[in-house]
Amino acid sequence: ELFSARVVDRAGFEPATFRMPSATFNELLKEYARFLEIDLLRADKTIRNHRSCLKNFQRFLNKNIASATKDDLRRFLQEIKPKFSSSTYANHVKAFRVFYRDFLSVGWSVDFRMPQPEFKPKWIPSKQELKQFYEALPSLKAKCMFLFYAATGLRNCEVAKLRLSDIDFSSRMVIPKVHSGLTKKSWITFYNDEAEKVLAEYLEAYKPTDRLFLNTNTRFEHPFRTARRITGLNITPQVLREWFACEMTRLGVADRYIDGFCGRVPRSVLARHYTDYSPEKLKEIYDKAGLKVLS
Repeated sequence: ELFSARVVDRAGFEPATFRMPSATFNELLKEYARFLEIDLLRADKTIRNHRSCLKNFQRFLNKNIASATKDDLRRFLQEIKPKFSSSTYANHVKAFRVFYRDFLSVGWSVDFRMPQPEFKPKWIPSKQELKQFYEALPSLKAKCMFLFYAATGLRNCEVAKLRLSDIDFSSRMVIPKVHSGLTKKSWITFYNDEAEKVLAEYLEAYKPTDRLFLNTNTRFEHPFRTARRITGLNITPQVLREWFACEMTRLGVADRYIDGFCGRVPRSVLARHYTDYSPEKLKEIYDKAGLKVLS
């Protein structure tokens, strides 16, 4: 038995077709991972998520997923909908779209709609709450990471995986190099004098040689869990990233520069093509804002 898989060319050329001998689920999953990595340039985290979704479906289906029908998908989605969050449900639909439409090129379409997230106003902590949470953190390392999240606007994984070589200590400039896919990007950002002072203490105490924050859980649960329990404040790396964006807006920084610090793609033609994003200009804007986290 053979199955046909179509490689989608993102540049718009005619798709190429290749055929593989009948494969086990693990072999199929391995080939699909290569397709995501090489053909679609997906990040490692995205590949892991897709694999996990397909494994869930394989356990439900009890047959090779290459032979699944649209009704099989419908029954599976019906079963998981009340069990999973809307985002997890949507991740499964995304994985199925790429696997069946782009990789296997089946004759039926994967056109299940994804749930729209309900709008919920964000809670942004006050500086007093930030200070209260900071003082409850259990270690110098946790305090240093907290200030890096709040002062740079970086994502959780970007701070957790920072290397010493990603930081220009003389200018307090940070250039994360953790994203391998097309979805997430990182540009240039900076940290303030509060973070600089605690960072110096951290470097002296821990003496890292490569990764800035050694043996860090990228989900950053362990030190924040303690502070959340003590303070009752649900502050996470994502909340600190949102606080950074709101505070920089309050300090008068233009949205396109905040997007640059946070690694988001510019939204307008002006921001994309007519804005100076040089390190010198970004540092000037960052320093002029005078961002303070704890005072």
